[in-house]
Amino acid sequence: MREEILRWPFKIIVFLKQIWCGTREEGKVIYIKNKKQLLSHGNIEMRKAALEIIEHSLEKADPYIATKNLVSLKNNNLHVGSLTFNLQNHKRIFILGAGKATFPIAKALEEILGDKITDGIVICKYGQEGYLKYSKLYLANHPIPDEAGLLATKEAIILAKKTRPGDIVFACITGGSSALMPLPVSEVSLEEKKVVNKLLLTCGANIIEINAVRKHLSQVKGGRLAKNIHPEAHLINLTVSDVIGDPLDYITCPTVPDTSTFNDALNVISKYTLWEKLPVSVANYLRNATSEMETPKDLSNYHLYNFIIIAGDTACVAAEAKAKEMGFNTMILSTMFEGESKELGRAFVSIAKEIIINKRPLKTPCALIGGGETTIKLEGNYGMGGPNQEFTLSAALYLEGLKDIVIVGLDTDGTDGPTKIAGAIVDTDFTFMAKKIGISLQHELDWHNTVEVFEKMGDAIITGSTGTNVNDLKFLLIF
Repeated sequence: MREEILRWPFKIIVFLKQIWCGTREEGKVIYIKNKKQLLSHGNIEMRKAALEIIEHSLEKADPYIATKNLVSLKNNNLHVGSLTFNLQNHKRIFILGAGKATFPIAKALEEILGDKITDGIVICKYGQEGYLKYSKLYLANHPIPDEAGLLATKEAIILAKKTRPGDIVFACITGGSSALMPLPVSEVSLEEKKVVNKLLLTCGANIIEINAVRKHLSQVKGGRLAKNIHPEAHLINLTVSDVIGDPLDYITCPTVPDTSTFNDALNVISKYTLWEKLPVSVANYLRNATSEMETPKDLSNYHLYNFIIIAGDTACVAAEAKAKEMGFNTMILSTMFEGESKELGRAFVSIAKEIIINKRPLKTPCALIGGGETTIKLEGNYGMGGPNQEFTLSAALYLEGLKDIVIVGLDTDGTDGPTKIAGAIVDTDFTFMAKKIGISLQHELDWHNTVEVFEKMGDAIITGSTGTNVNDLKFLLIF
C-alpha cells in the first residue's frame, strides 16, 4: 500500500505530461507534436496529406495495439496467438524487456494479466517515462550506452536466474536493446564498449554488421540472456522488427539462438578498417576468441516461442494503404533500402522526374514509398543530423525546377540519429526559402549538419518517443 501511495506523484506527472504533449486525443495517439509549425508555410495541402500519412503509418505500427490483439486472458487461460496456457499449471509470469518499442508491449501485458504477473524488468530510453505497476521500469541512454543501462541489465540477469520449470517469461526485446542492455564481457569495460559503439555507428556499417560485433562483446546478446532462464520455463518472445528482412537473431537477439560468429565480427572490423581505432582490450578479445566463447547456436532444449507482432515493413504498407485511400497511385519501391542516405534522396527525385516527364512508372497524383535503414558515413568534423534528415535534404537539392512535390524522411522511433527530431518534410518551396535566409544547403549537407537546417526552416518533424520502431519511412508525393 505504501509503495502504491509513493507511486502516485509520479503517475500524476506522467499523466500531465501526456496531456501537455498531446499524446492521446479521445483515445487516439497523436504523434506529430509540431503540426501547426509544419503547416505554417509551403504548400499547405500537400503537407497536410503527408502528415496524415505519417500519423496513420505510426498508428498501424503501435505495439500496444498489436499486443492486445495477440494476447488475452479468459477463464484463467492465457492465450498467445495459437498457444494456450492454463494458469493453474503456470503460477508465475515474468516480463523481461528492453528497447524503444518495449514499454507499450509491457503496458499492454500488465493490463491483460494484472496481478498474475510475478515480477518484471523493463529497460527504456530516457524520455520514455511511464508507469508500470507490476514491473520495474529502468531508464538508460541510447544510442550510446551508460552505467544506468549496465546496472539494469545486471538486474535483468538476476531476475532471469530466478525462473523455475513451468514459469512463463515474456521477453519483450525490441530495437535499441543493444544500447539499453550494454553489459559487456568481463574483458571489456563499458567505456571501451562505448568507443566501439560510436565507431560502428559512424563507419557506415548496417545494423546486421553492427550487431554481429555487439553480440560478441556482450554478456546478454546473441542468446546469452536466454541461457540464464530455466530451460523448462516457457520463453515467449514478443518483438517489433527494426531490421530488414525481420531476422529474429538481430531483432530480439538476447533470447534467441545466434547465427553470427566471431569470424563475422572480425570481418566487419576489417571491412571498415577499424582495427587501429579499437581499444586494445577489444581487439585482443576478438582476435583471441575460441569456440568455447561463441554465442549460443542452439536453444532447441528450451520451450521457446517467437512472435514478431509488428514486421519491419508495417509502416510502409500502412503508408501505401493510406495514400491509396486519399486517391494517390502508389508504389512501394522497396522496404529494404540500405546504403548512403543522400544517394537514396537523389534517386527518389530521379524517379519523380521520370514520372513527371515520361509518365512512368506511375501516373500522377502518386506516392513513392520506401523503407529499410540507410546510413551516413561520418569522417573528420561534422555537425548534428540523422540519416532521414540527410535523405530529405539531399532530395531537396534536386527539386529545383519542379513543383507540386512533397518529400518525407522519418525514423519511426521518433529520434533520427543522435538527435531529438524524428525526420523532416520538404516541398518545392524549400530551396528558394533556404537561399532567401542565407542557408547553403550543399555546405550543410556536406557537413552533415541537417538538424540546424530543418530547425531554422521550420521543417523538422517532432514526435518525441513514438513507442514503436520499424525502420525508416520515406515517401514522396506528386500532386
